[in-house]
Amino acid sequence: MKILALETSTDSGSVALLDGDVLTERPVVGRPGHSETLLPEVVALLESCGVALAQLDAIAFGAGPGAFTGLRLACGVAQGLALGLGKPVIPVGNLEALASQCREGAVFVAADARMSEVYFAAYRRTPAGLEEVMAPACATPSEVRLPPEGTWFGFGTAFRAYQGTLVPGLGARLDGFDEAPVPLASSIARLAAKRFLRGEVVDPALAAPLYVRDKVALTTAERLARGGKA
Repeated sequence: MKILALETSTDSGSVALLDGDVLTERPVVGRPGHSETLLPEVVALLESCGVALAQLDAIAFGAGPGAFTGLRLACGVAQGLALGLGKPVIPVGNLEALASQCREGAVFVAADARMSEVYFAAYRRTPAGLEEVMAPACATPSEVRLPPEGTWFGFGTAFRAYQGTLVPGLGARLDGFDEAPVPLASSIARLAAKRFLRGEVVDPALAAPLYVRDKVALTTAERLARGGKA
């Protein structure tokens, strides 16, 4: 099984190839949200692994939430490659991919969504894999809340960007946090491989980003209300 994975939802994008049990990953240097950087990295990755495009079984991509331009690019490149090869596409949620990188049993993922907002979701680790407890959502840091029960470990860049508001607001059931992680293409590849084996693939024409937030800009009044600059 050979799965190509694309992740361009953040400023530090990456591409990965899962070839059987061997996982190889490359960073997308320069601007991850642009095709002139993503496609050459895909070519370089496959060449370094000795794998031809035609040998791929499926193409996975980080579906979101994340940077709008990056999500559209990853989806579009995955669709274009898959259509040309006659292969399926596997969308993988970026917050789920991020949670899979955490070893804790109860993971509260919170990523900086810019515009003074946070993308967040909650997952529990089970023998069968990650179980979604709280679906991906978007809110201002002061409005973010943990699931109603249990203690949770925080994971993601929002804990760095909005620590002064986010951490106190989540309260005593937040059992520590890691502010550094970002979604990786290697995590997307691992999750996609499991879905591929279960037959959870989509036709390339039906693949779409998961935006969660449908507004990409704030008015001056909205920026000021959230503590930003005019």
